[in-house]
Amino acid sequence: MSIPNSKVTVAVPAQGTPEATGQLDNLLALMARLRIDCPWDKKQTNHSLISYAIEEAYELGEAVQGDDDEDIKGELGDVLLQVVFHCQMYAEQGRFDMSDVISTLQEKLVRRHPHVFEAETLKDDAAVKVRWDEIKLEEQQAREARGKSKRRLDQVKAGSALMQAQDIQKQASKLGFDWEGIAGAVDKLDEEIAELKHELTDKSTAEVKANIREVEKELGDCMFALVNVARKLNLDAEAATLTCVHKFKSRFGYIEEQLAAAGKCLEDSDITEMDALWEAAKQHERSS
Repeated sequence: MSIPNSKVTVAVPAQGTPEATGQLDNLLALMARLRIDCPWDKKQTNHSLISYAIEEAYELGEAVQGDDDEDIKGELGDVLLQVVFHCQMYAEQGRFDMSDVISTLQEKLVRRHPHVFEAETLKDDAAVKVRWDEIKLEEQQAREARGKSKRRLDQVKAGSALMQAQDIQKQASKLGFDWEGIAGAVDKLDEEIAELKHELTDKSTAEVKANIREVEKELGDCMFALVNVARKLNLDAEAATLTCVHKFKSRFGYIEEQLAAAGKCLEDSDITEMDALWEAAKQHERSS
């Protein structure tokens, strides 16, 4: 299956909100209208939307786990919005449009399923996986032929920063670029924390802000080193962080509930009262 040459066109703006028919043309027209008439949509770029695309993918994952149809439909729509938004902007740049994206996807699906669309026969899912990997290797070789050289760490898949950091470290370790034990990783963490403290200690808020990019680098180094400690302990840094996130949400929810029981809201409280309730939340966890 080949991708037909298609002229990049920008969808005609919708005159009013289209009916919820689910038709892709209506959605593309609506997105084009928003790019013209909505101040926020107009100022976005493909780069400014990256964090939103990642966020929507995670929210879809949570919705699927929750198994609520309305939530899942909403989050699938939000993910689709990101695809449509990006396609609209690339079309405006004259690079490609939604039809090109769909054609590329169709070609890939056909190419990676020769056992479905061609005479090739694969007896089980294990054989399908082997053939899939072979086809992906062929695709990579084609990329290299176009000048897209592959380096050893290119096999690290896209994901959250923590996931990528841990995978990169695993791949580097396989090539011998690693400490033998956990002590080296812990020492490196101490070193990076010391460097971060150096950027923050005895500095005014204005001085820190003036040097914020260097602070950001040092903070990133600390987080990367901490992930390395997790890896050496055979722990998943992403899972460990999510555990902390859920714990924080639970404890903060306890604070909010206790304040509500006393006829107060969070805005009526102060750090001293909230900190005391935080400690109470920890005690409540231990007794539960």
